[in-house]
This record gives sequence, structure tokens and C-alpha cells, in this order.
Amino acid sequence: MTRAKSVLVGVDGSAPSLHALDWATMFAADAGLSLHLVCSYYLPTLTSASLDGGYVPIDDDAVQAGAKAVLDEAVARVKPHGVPVSASLAAGDATGVLVDLSEEHELAVVGTRGRGGFAGRLLGTVSSALPAHARCATVVVPLRTPDGERVPETAEQLPAVRLPERVIAGVDGSPTSEAALRHAADLAQLWNCELVAVAGVPIASGAGVLAWLPASVDHEQVLADATANLDRVIERLVEQRPGLDVRRIVLDGTGAELLVEFSQAADVIVVGSRGRGGFSGMLLGSTSQAVLHHAQCPVMVVTKRCAESESESAPAEGSATS
Repeated sequence: MTRAKSVLVGVDGSAPSLHALDWATMFAADAGLSLHLVCSYYLPTLTSASLDGGYVPIDDDAVQAGAKAVLDEAVARVKPHGVPVSASLAAGDATGVLVDLSEEHELAVVGTRGRGGFAGRLLGTVSSALPAHARCATVVVPLRTPDGERVPETAEQLPAVRLPERVIAGVDGSPTSEAALRHAADLAQLWNCELVAVAGVPIASGAGVLAWLPASVDHEQVLADATANLDRVIERLVEQRPGLDVRRIVLDGTGAELLVEFSQAADVIVVGSRGRGGFSGMLLGSTSQAVLHHAQCPVMVVTKRCAESESESAPAEGSATS
């Protein structure tokens, strides 16, 4: 399937979703993309007050009118920025709607309240549902000020979205982390900002999976090996993008710990996720989950599924493109 040159944005009228829309508008304007806004709704059935205990459906027209008002507000918010925008209503679960539509767009963007999960009306109770299942990369934008402070959801004035100065990618040598690094490079080149690749090696006592190593193991050599592996990954990237400058950081600690800490000094964190469990990408891995729930800046998640989907939708080498 050919992807539209557009960004998919889930809106629900809440402050977090409007803040995410502002971020998506900035990105689309800089990348020369359009926006497609989606507001989903469903029709719950309420118990009737009648004696027979029957069920009475809510007025479909009233629910649709409310959803349309949300869309109209969102479109009006975009218009002053000159970004082409379209909008649609969709009946059904928001997560399912956005996942289905993600195959048609280059990026999906949603909002979050910050610590504690996504805006409830937009993504429901499964906080990792959209990033785990989307067929394109997903950006989750927390409702925070540029200094990392949480914003009351009743705030009439949302924090301004600032032009990114630093993009950080988590790299662990896996194919999905390399895909995440490529997406991070795209962002850094788009905004002409600093690109940092971070690798975590939990080798210190009590730090994690490598804490059981015998004392005879040279921890400095472990870090050196990890640095060499990171260098090889970056060399492959630079071969495709001559002149790309990538700052490299390898530290003792888990990837999640480091990325959450660095999110205080980053404008976007990009992380890959292989998923785990039954269905492909049913759940995000522990690193991406932790970063999504605790990062202070927007987080882009690139899963194996969306990397494969993007590869399939890319034009074949030597083919004509418009």
C-alpha cells in the first residue's frame, strides 16, 4: 500500500490531545506533510429507567454532533499554520480505528497526560496499544512544559511547542533499534539539530542482567565492546547519509533508565520495540514501555511491524517516483 504524505492525529478534545496536535502541526509544517485528524466515538447502551429493565440506545445524532464539534475545534487550531488538513469521524474503539488507519500514513501522533498513561478517552486502558500495533511509527506527546513540568489538564493556555534542538535514539544492536536510529536521523536532519545515540550496558553490581558476571570480568572491556558495537551501527547509518554527525554515548545502566533520564534534556526520544508475547507486537518491550510512561519529552516508537510495513511500502530500487 502507498502511504499518503500525511500525519495521522487522534483527537478527543482533551488538553493532552490538543497539545499533541500542536506538535504534529509543527512536524507536518517542517516536513511538508498534511494532517489527517480522526475523532472516534462509540454508542454505549444504558439501562433504561423503565420497569421492564430494557435498554435504550443513546441518540446517535447527539454523539456524532459532539465528536464533530471536537474535530471542528481541532481543524480550526491547525488552519492558522497553513498546513493542509483533513478530518474524519469514525465509529468504534479509538485504538482500533487509529491502528487500521496507520497503514495509510507516515506517522501517527497521540497525546498523553504524562506519568500514568495516555489520555483515557483516546486510547482506553491499554496504554501501549497504538504504539504496539501501529503500522507506522508513533509519537506520544506528554502534556508537559519545555522544563518538564506537568500542566493541569484544565489549563486554558497549553505550553508552546518549541523547535527541537536534540533528538536521542536508544540503540541496542537489534534491527528495530537500527530502524529507530534511522527515524531519529530523519528527525535530526529535518530540524538540523543534534543527534545522540545512547546504548546502556547494565554491568554494575545490582544494576541488572549482567550483575551476575564474575569479578574477573573486565567491566571496562564490556563497555569498550558495547562502544565498538555502537560504532558499527552508526557507521552503517553514515554510509547511507554522508556527513551525518552522531554523538555517541555508552553508559552503565539499562536503556530505559538512561533514556528516561536523558529525556529531561531531549526534545524527542526515539526507541525501537520488538514486542513480546503471542500476537506480533501484542505488547511493547519493557524499555519502550518504561520510556513511554516516564519520559518528559515526546517519544517516537518504532516497532518491528511498522519497520517491515514501511519497507514494503517503499518504492523498489530504480523505480520511478512522483
